[in-house]
Amino acid sequence: MTKLKFTKMHGLGNDFMVIDGINQKFDSTTAPIAAWAQRHTGVGFDQLLLIEAPQTAKADFRYRIFNADGSEVEQCGNGARCFARFVYDKGLTNKQQIVVETAGGVIVPHLNDDGTVTVDMGVPLFAPEQIPFAAIDEDDAQRISHQLVIGNDTVDVTCINMGNPHAVMVVEDIDRAPVHRLGAAIENHRQFPQRVNVGFMQILSPYQIRLRVFERGVGETQACGTGACAAAVAGISLGVLADDKPVQVSLPGGLLSISWQQQPDAHVWMTGPVQTVFEGEIDYL
Repeated sequence: MTKLKFTKMHGLGNDFMVIDGINQKFDSTTAPIAAWAQRHTGVGFDQLLLIEAPQTAKADFRYRIFNADGSEVEQCGNGARCFARFVYDKGLTNKQQIVVETAGGVIVPHLNDDGTVTVDMGVPLFAPEQIPFAAIDEDDAQRISHQLVIGNDTVDVTCINMGNPHAVMVVEDIDRAPVHRLGAAIENHRQFPQRVNVGFMQILSPYQIRLRVFERGVGETQACGTGACAAAVAGISLGVLADDKPVQVSLPGGLLSISWQQQPDAHVWMTGPVQTVFEGEIDYL
């Protein structure tokens, strides 16, 4: 039995167990990630973040993301900010701008002087095969908004890949939205072969929204960085948000600022805070 060092961090309440996999051995296939994620009997977290050496010469690091149920996912925006702060604070790099490989593509976090972190989240993808989303016909594949049949209900969602798949709904009041019922149903809907993260977005103004996100493999979280990006992109694409200045996304855990201009190959930029909670060790075979 050995001791595995970890750091507990969060971005707006979206919390993480962060592990340095460069300077200590870690095997994700045998690690009891789901047990560690339990809040009453384990460390407690939404995702586990694993730092590894890069696989290409152009990157500084590689990082992997595991949900609370142990499933590996492609991307995590709040995790990306925590990752950048972790490697800098731990002396793994002295760069304030870091090139990072993820399963969802390369991202570039930048540590700001005010303590926040800005992340280039890449180009949003809309094509059904890029989500992935099984459109019902060619006309459906060409639309920005898609209709899903959920039991006796039909709901409109905008599907976007921000390194991981998202379905965004516009609602009148997120406090009254059936986030858990519809979130679970949409996450596992047959038209999303790899499941999907579900965002419930309330429009306050062309530059302000409220958002709740039901994450696949986790449930509702306090914040979701890629979800905030997807919601802002969805709102701009639908014409209910403007793109000439950042959109302020209010999540249960706090505020993120998202910038995206509606033009081909434009990147999405996310800025938000990061907090280290504590350092710890856990028994590990």
